Amino acid sequence: MPSKKRKKVYSGIGGQAVIEGIMMRNGEKYAVAVRRPDGKIEIDTQTHQQFLKGSPILKIPFLRGAFVFIDSMILGTRAINFSAEVFDDEEAKESGTSGSGAMDKLMSSLVIILAVALAVGLFIVLPTFLASIFEKSIRNPSLISIIEGAIRIAVFILYMFVIGFMKDMRRIYRYHGAEHKCINCIERGRTLNVENVKRSSRFHRRCGTSFMYISVFISVIIFFFIRIEYMPLRLLVRILMIPVVLGISYEILALAGRSENIFVYMLTAPGIWFQHLTTKEPDDQMIEVAIKSVEAVFDWRKYLADNFGLEVNEEGEIVGAVPGWETEYDDAEYYEGDYDEADYEEYPEEEDAPYEFSDENVDE
Repeated sequence: MPSKKRKKVYSGIGGQAVIEGIMMRNGEKYAVAVRRPDGKIEIDTQTHQQFLKGSPILKIPFLRGAFVFIDSMILGTRAINFSAEVFDDEEAKESGTSGSGAMDKLMSSLVIILAVALAVGLFIVLPTFLASIFEKSIRNPSLISIIEGAIRIAVFILYMFVIGFMKDMRRIYRYHGAEHKCINCIERGRTLNVENVKRSSRFHRRCGTSFMYISVFISVIIFFFIRIEYMPLRLLVRILMIPVVLGISYEILALAGRSENIFVYMLTAPGIWFQHLTTKEPDDQMIEVAIKSVEAVFDWRKYLADNFGLEVNEEGEIVGAVPGWETEYDDAEYYEGDYDEADYEEYPEEEDAPYEFSDENVDE
């Protein structure tokens, strides 16, 4: 008997790839799972209070997005710091030295400042400056704005493409894929194990890559209508408009995670395309790390029972249907049947090998 088409149910969890690991967040609880050089998985589970928690600002649409973005940067940096410390500790044990916590925090702050400055320089200042070069030969302000937008999009694509050649980034992209696959796996009503995760899609509409693309696209539209001849003032206004751009982008991305509206789908589709650059297929060991991170903050068995009527035992096996769901999910083939074509990806059969940090684990 053919299986019913699986609906997709919003889970509320999100994550981020870090150095040899995954950070998963569920509400105020988050966990960072990292594969240590010796092959073991180290997990750090913490609580994180949202930036400006309780403030009415966080309830105002199109204004809250900038603060949510700041909160994500704070938590993301904290997760990356933990993953880096795991490797620093291993190196310290081997060398007999120890690092300075205060120095590490200072360096982390400097990295954030440099990252923000780089983003503003690449996606705001550079396109505006390059477009201004054409003003001497092109007198049409609308055309200049279009050229600026085209340059901004081109810079974004080039940036995403170039950093993909870095070996460390290629590994992070594979963990990024593992993160998406885990979320897609449970949101499609599948038990969370390596095999099911492997068969799930590595693309997700709530991805940070999609957020970056939407932000660039929204900035092109907004800046088209803001025309200032004096270059220093033009740059200043564009920088000041960043919170507005982030706020609008956040609302669109939040809507994309819950809505099947065709307009929202068309607007966010290019973000999925860009994920071909920022996500790669993970290996089994990477998927194991992602699963550990999910399980540290999210009860996926209860989630499957509440949203799909599937009763799962401690071994991760479906043992029946939750009372009250029998009429809709009484067919065992519902779970065992074919996967949705949009979510299914062929994964080559490979023999599992002992985990090691080598170029063999890096996408070429």
